[in-house]
Amino acid sequence: MTARRSMGALRLLGSISIVALTCGGIHASTAIAQEGAAPAAILHPEKWPRPATQRLIDPAVEKRVDALLKQLSVEEKVGQVIQGDIGTITPEDLRKYPLGSILAGGNSGPNGDDRAPPKEWLDLADAFYRVSLEKRPGHTPIPVLFGIDAVHGHGNIGSATIFPHNIALGATHDPELLRRIGEVTAVEMAATGIDWTFAPALSVVRDDRWGRTYEGFSEDPEIVAAYSAAIVEGVQGKFGSKDFMAPGRIVASAKHFLADGGTDQGRDQGDARISEDELIRIHNAGYPPAIDAGVLTVMASFSSWQGIKHHGHKQLLTDVLKGQMGFNGFIVGDWNAHDQVPGCTKFNCPTSLIAGLDMYMAADSWKQLYENTLAQVKDGTIPMARLDDAVRRILRVKVLAGLFEKPAPKDRPGLPGLETLGSPEHRAVGREAVRKSLVLLKNDKGTLPLSPKARVLVAGDGADNIGKQSGGWTISWQGTGNRNDEFPGATSILGGIRDAVADAGGSVEFDVAGQYKTKPDVAIVVFGEEPYAEFQGDVETLEYQPDQKQDLALLKKLKDQGIPVVAVFLSGRPMWVNPELNASDAFVAAWLPGTEGGGVADVLFTDKAGKVQHDFAGKLSYSWPRTAAQTTVNRGDADYNPLFAYGYGLTYKDKSKVGTLPEESGVPAEARQNAGIYFRAGRAAAPWSLSLMDEKGDLRVTTTSADSPGQVMTLRSVDVAAQEDAKQLTWKGNGRGTLAITGRATDLSRQSNGDVTIALRYRLDAAPTAPVIMGMACGPDCTATLDITDTLKKATVGAWSVVKIPLKCFAAAGAKMDRIEAPVALSTTGKMTVTFTDIKLDANPANAVCPAG
Repeated sequence: MTARRSMGALRLLGSISIVALTCGGIHASTAIAQEGAAPAAILHPEKWPRPATQRLIDPAVEKRVDALLKQLSVEEKVGQVIQGDIGTITPEDLRKYPLGSILAGGNSGPNGDDRAPPKEWLDLADAFYRVSLEKRPGHTPIPVLFGIDAVHGHGNIGSATIFPHNIALGATHDPELLRRIGEVTAVEMAATGIDWTFAPALSVVRDDRWGRTYEGFSEDPEIVAAYSAAIVEGVQGKFGSKDFMAPGRIVASAKHFLADGGTDQGRDQGDARISEDELIRIHNAGYPPAIDAGVLTVMASFSSWQGIKHHGHKQLLTDVLKGQMGFNGFIVGDWNAHDQVPGCTKFNCPTSLIAGLDMYMAADSWKQLYENTLAQVKDGTIPMARLDDAVRRILRVKVLAGLFEKPAPKDRPGLPGLETLGSPEHRAVGREAVRKSLVLLKNDKGTLPLSPKARVLVAGDGADNIGKQSGGWTISWQGTGNRNDEFPGATSILGGIRDAVADAGGSVEFDVAGQYKTKPDVAIVVFGEEPYAEFQGDVETLEYQPDQKQDLALLKKLKDQGIPVVAVFLSGRPMWVNPELNASDAFVAAWLPGTEGGGVADVLFTDKAGKVQHDFAGKLSYSWPRTAAQTTVNRGDADYNPLFAYGYGLTYKDKSKVGTLPEESGVPAEARQNAGIYFRAGRAAAPWSLSLMDEKGDLRVTTTSADSPGQVMTLRSVDVAAQEDAKQLTWKGNGRGTLAITGRATDLSRQSNGDVTIALRYRLDAAPTAPVIMGMACGPDCTATLDITDTLKKATVGAWSVVKIPLKCFAAAGAKMDRIEAPVALSTTGKMTVTFTDIKLDANPANAVCPAG
């Protein structure tokens, strides 16, 4: 196939030369695939479960809510149904806009610092609370409710106890442990003045390509149903007892209603094209127990069922959840998810409130949404009865949570102080969770358990990396960019291993690349997925490191030297790792263990006397794939044929052998779509292509050096950190030239709704002599361009820099983000020389800029 046929036609759009791919047969994006969804189906509420007991309704509470409701102006009522993010709202704003709730999203923090110390979180929570309760003319004091995503402990704070993610907890099969984890999380959050966690996730994950797989306890509804009440009671206390919402308890949120783990192809925010019976039997399993346990809030899902977005699905939210299932708390939205309801924008969406949403999560859109919603109530678009019902539910929760009796966070009696964060008692619970969640997949030669008297080599980039072992939703949204010193009191897996052998006469040598001075008795290699969250974690196949198998090379290198190899695999989902299993003598699925890495060594090593201290107890709550293409293998499937079945997990007493496994992934190379990394290691990351274009035509680069067809640009491979790991591009100034990353259409609409940026690491070797444009193309006559000349002129010639541009900037400039075919295009008519090593999506918005269009 020629470059032109694979890339489409070159077109000159305005002043920028950019790729505009042809429409015929090339599109494969999620958005376009959804055009084939089945016609919207009708729900039958009578088929859904009814509650055993009516929860949350108490005559005394209702009387109090009635009185409060009568006091509120329409402006105050509208304020209650809107939640803003601390990145865009201040305590002072509440004096003009009486919002009922605030949140700190994944990358938000006090004073714009998501790594702020605990005291600053407490200060901020206290400031918001005090303003909401001020006595001033025209204001009814209603306590504000502050929420965060504490999905595996108080993950916004590095000194907190950060637990294994839910996928690991599912492997423990221990609901009582979940209850204690909920208690610890609540206490540590309460210490910082935060009264609401957006947890637990009750997702039943059916396709492990989903980027939130690790937030689900299991692929099987049985475990999710068994866990949901326990975790809710751990967070809130037991409903009906004196412990319910007592000091040290906070509000829980069951999420994401409904079937977020059942979307087609495992796409985050996608469409569940399943029957109503499956919706009830599998995906609703965790909600009735949570409702019976008194969960105070439910979060609606971004996703759809049969093409209808849940944020606009009146039958699901009102008729089923509130009506048939008897949920009497309030339904909160997800991050600007109402924006995806047909006919809505994030600033204007009466449809969601009318459908049954009670509180909009209007992260950065709260001000305009407040004004529009107020106008729609006043003109009758939104019925006053619906608004009153939403506000009633919110007030009910605030009364039941005891917020009206609680003073501002700094003045609350009976609460533990900030010293409770990461206390020894709390960390002990985390360490226990790690021990119980480890699943031994292979131990053919009896390599485990290890003697602490041995000479141990520890290798792999996950060994001394607390951020990597904790995964997403840790300090930052994606869990990226975290250093060990930002987790005071935590223990890396390496640290735990060192502690285990310290007093037994053994030794530990650590080298990421597996180098050593003295040949070891055994090597422990800790490796796995880099941190990610939600849609950034969506993958096309389950193959681990499909492009560059550097971890496999490390395992093989050590094994070829006659060293027994123990693999400790960090991941947020089961993955196809047959080659890595073959290269290991023992293989442990460690999931994402959190801050208490010492729990790994507790199980790997015996005591000094050679006695097993803690045997492997973890059993798979997710089936392990036989091939990388086996993405939907679930217990109960008619053709169920996993590599390791649901419930599998060896102990030290087991003698079964895995043997040598086939190493064909089952995935054709052309199917390996990579939506987030565009250029690395000196070449375009598959399946993307690097192209040079000028007025004479276009050239797909397949060699180390190339010129554009009209000799406007010259590209050559150069060495930066390794041989030919970068490209240097020189514009000669004799016409417009464009460098573009091109490929089949991909959907970046979800990323553009968040804080995701396009990041380019570059060295400016010769400054530009004419304007430089960076753009995106989304099909014929569909481009967005931004002028980055000033950014480049501020860069130091000869020094390395990173430019990060939020995707939302391209969206605002006109790009159709659901069908991006050229995510990067760099163009100028002047002279310039740039060397670049990495082009990728980056979820860390720090230092991001939005240049002029």
